[in-house]
Amino acid sequence: MKILFAGGGSGGHFYPIIAVAQEINIIAKEEHLLEAKLYFMAPDPYDRRALFENNIEFVANPAGKLRRYFSLLNIMDGFKTFIGILKSIVMIFSIYPDIIFGKGGYASFPALIAAKIFSIPVVIHESDTIPGKVNLWASKFASRIAISYPEAADFFPKDKTAQTGNPIRRELRTISPEGAHEFFKLDPVVPTILILGGSQGAATMNDILLDSLKDLLSRYQIIHQTGPANIKEVSKTSSLLLENGPYKNRYRPFDTLNNLAMKMAAGVAELVISRAGSTIFEIALWGKPSIIVPIPTSVSHNQRSNAFAYSRTGACVVLEEENLSPHVFTAEVDRIMADESLRKRMRESAKNFASPDAADKIAREIIRIGLSHER
Repeated sequence: MKILFAGGGSGGHFYPIIAVAQEINIIAKEEHLLEAKLYFMAPDPYDRRALFENNIEFVANPAGKLRRYFSLLNIMDGFKTFIGILKSIVMIFSIYPDIIFGKGGYASFPALIAAKIFSIPVVIHESDTIPGKVNLWASKFASRIAISYPEAADFFPKDKTAQTGNPIRRELRTISPEGAHEFFKLDPVVPTILILGGSQGAATMNDILLDSLKDLLSRYQIIHQTGPANIKEVSKTSSLLLENGPYKNRYRPFDTLNNLAMKMAAGVAELVISRAGSTIFEIALWGKPSIIVPIPTSVSHNQRSNAFAYSRTGACVVLEEENLSPHVFTAEVDRIMADESLRKRMRESAKNFASPDAADKIAREIIRIGLSHER
């Protein structure tokens, strides 16, 4: 059986694909199915190591991004998309997969066009409360539609839509505090806060944190994933701020956290502060109280909606960026950290929201449909 994954462009699209691929490989082995041949079609591989480790063959194919504002780049990207569609038709005819799994976003569009042309079955997954344009279009011919939030169901045909949650890689489904304090050189007595800027980083969050840093470090220690583009500036500024101060060893900035470091950081954190992308589902699975700071609606049409959907479960507090200040940020951190009963309720709500079997559910449906088409 041949399965083609389409998507990418960000970790929020790429890593759920990896999570589903992991489960497909495991199911095929455990149930003695013929080994699935897996392909990933996107403009770039995003993480070559993850593809290699999961026996996924990368198929390069251009795709243009459609911006929600006027830009001359839309013209250039329109041309990229046209070329990508032509190439995808040729490449998918050559591979002729039994099924295509689309993760949404501009990177999946050329492959889904080819799937429609060749009548190849399609399964799509929507991570957000408000679906993107590609998934809305693909839902008209998709065999099955998986969604992460119940709010997204209103946008799709009811008879072929199921809420599965967001697929999470096996290596991040459990957390491990063992060795974390030694690894990060932290004090086991001081409460730890984990701040996640996402794969692209979060410049505004970084600025607010730096303005609050001295105050926060008098009570907490912080592990901060800044994003690769921000690590130099954040490290330089924090070093100057904390130079010769008593708490400089309580702050640990990193550009990214690998899987083991993330498991350890999440294991010791009593509070997680994050954007409102797919990381929400990891935080929920970890059972951690959180403060969610969505990207403004002018930049991302769905993060605000995602954040408030999650907050309605009681698992998090939402701080909107336009209202954020060092004082508001610090006060909210202190309020949550001072109230153990609140943190307990948030932990329970997070666990109730989590969907640890999302990747398995989607993988089994892909295999079922793929085997049917193969015959």
